[in-house]
Amino acid sequence: MRNGTRYESESSTSASMSSEQGIEDDRMIAMVLAEEYAKLDGSVGRRLTNLAPIAHVPRINSFIPNINDASLDHLPLLQRLNIYGLYEVKVSGDGNCQFRALSDQIYRSAEYHKYVRKEIVRQLKDYRAQYEGYVPMKYKRYCKKMAKSGEWGDHVTLQAAADKFAAKICLLTSFRDTSFIVITPQSQAPQRELWLSFWSEVHYNSLYDIQDTPQPVAPKKKHWLL
Repeated sequence: MRNGTRYESESSTSASMSSEQGIEDDRMIAMVLAEEYAKLDGSVGRRLTNLAPIAHVPRINSFIPNINDASLDHLPLLQRLNIYGLYEVKVSGDGNCQFRALSDQIYRSAEYHKYVRKEIVRQLKDYRAQYEGYVPMKYKRYCKKMAKSGEWGDHVTLQAAADKFAAKICLLTSFRDTSFIVITPQSQAPQRELWLSFWSEVHYNSLYDIQDTPQPVAPKKKHWLL
């Protein structure tokens, strides 16, 4: 029985180390890609110059609509995308969509969402005083929850992302009164723009000027860095 327990412990430790190594490899790849894509080209922003952005207030998710209401709520967003000539790169709705959409904007691939999530959670932990007031629960519990794959991102994680990645994050939404929301870094000038669509409090996608829609990029293999 002791041997069995020891083997289970070793297996668990090995799996944990493998997971950590995978995230570290993603971090290295992400750093390489970030140098390629960190540009304030403003191509999407130029199409939305007549929209006045709404001030951003960090908050956690409170109301989640059912799938029928969510589908109906996507229609106004589609109309706005057509009006402004924007293209929505869809990411998987597996609970990681905010992090996938951010990953697609930063690295031109949604596959680095685990690294993006880890960096955002690290930001939340390292600068607790900046975000704790917006979280109506035990802060450690909130950070632990956000560290889990599949946990939906919220407006607090968006603010942390803007701060961590020195990014101006722009949301084109499905909502009538808050159709355009801008999140800016709290203590530094933005070095890039990230454009996301957001609808019905449930899903994020990545936005591009329809003329600049990127071709799908296969995730870079880890051995490419050797």
